[in-house]
Amino acid sequence: MKLKRENLLSYDPAEFCHGMDKKPIEIYMFVDPLCPECWALEPILKKLHIEYGKYFSIRHVLSGRLATLNMGRKKRYETIAELWEKTASRTGMSCDGSLWFENPVSSPYLASIAIKSAELQGKKKGIRFLRKLQEVLFLEKQNVSNFDVLKGCARSVGLDVEEFVTDIHSETAAKAFQCDLKITNEMDVQEIPTLVFFNSNVEEEGIKITGLYPYEVYVQILEEMLQEKPEPTQPPGLENFLKQYKMVASKEVSVVYDISVAQAEKELKKLMLKQKVEQVPAKYGMFWRFIGG
Repeated sequence: MKLKRENLLSYDPAEFCHGMDKKPIEIYMFVDPLCPECWALEPILKKLHIEYGKYFSIRHVLSGRLATLNMGRKKRYETIAELWEKTASRTGMSCDGSLWFENPVSSPYLASIAIKSAELQGKKKGIRFLRKLQEVLFLEKQNVSNFDVLKGCARSVGLDVEEFVTDIHSETAAKAFQCDLKITNEMDVQEIPTLVFFNSNVEEEGIKITGLYPYEVYVQILEEMLQEKPEPTQPPGLENFLKQYKMVASKEVSVVYDISVAQAEKELKKLMLKQKVEQVPAKYGMFWRFIGG
């Protein structure tokens, strides 16, 4: 689907949201921290960033689609749990639906505000915080609307925790989230995950893609937007990949390096023998945490 960006020029999101690097393509990525399909998109995003990151910058936009869920109803929990389980078994990115019966998320809105608060300390820290929040939610079954859990996520990704807590209660974080909701509404994003690709010409139409697609589809869109065949960058060595991302799924390694999950785990076990990584078992598949120097 194609759409114009010109209707977004009526306000300045940079007032509350960090600016982008000047690259030929800008991708608006509409996500929700509780969305299992957004989590399932991680392997493809990593590969796209490694191979073609020099051509695009990503702006994460919180859609708010799950922030106003009618919580507290058993049927709703059952539906979400079933979706998590199906997504995990289909995509290889583990998410444990039993969370919704054992430790349900009571306030999805707070998780979104926490992400915007983290972003106030820098775009990269905001992205790392979102990833950590997804890990504790989908793998550890922690309630990400619990304040102590959010502070733990902030601490583990190197945020100034005191500043983070102050920002959660600030008008700035609330306005940053409202900024995201306005973009979501103006781009008519109805489902998540949604990626919208724009080139540097504001007058030209963007391309909107919703859901999960094979990696080649995203590369094809980049080619169309760039009007040339981009040159992919080779992925780093596996140890450096782990060092950069700290914790990854076997599925992510498989996608990034174009190998089977079995082959990925064989290579990861070699790093484990060298005491560079440790296994982190999950309900579906395996994760690996970097522990080397």
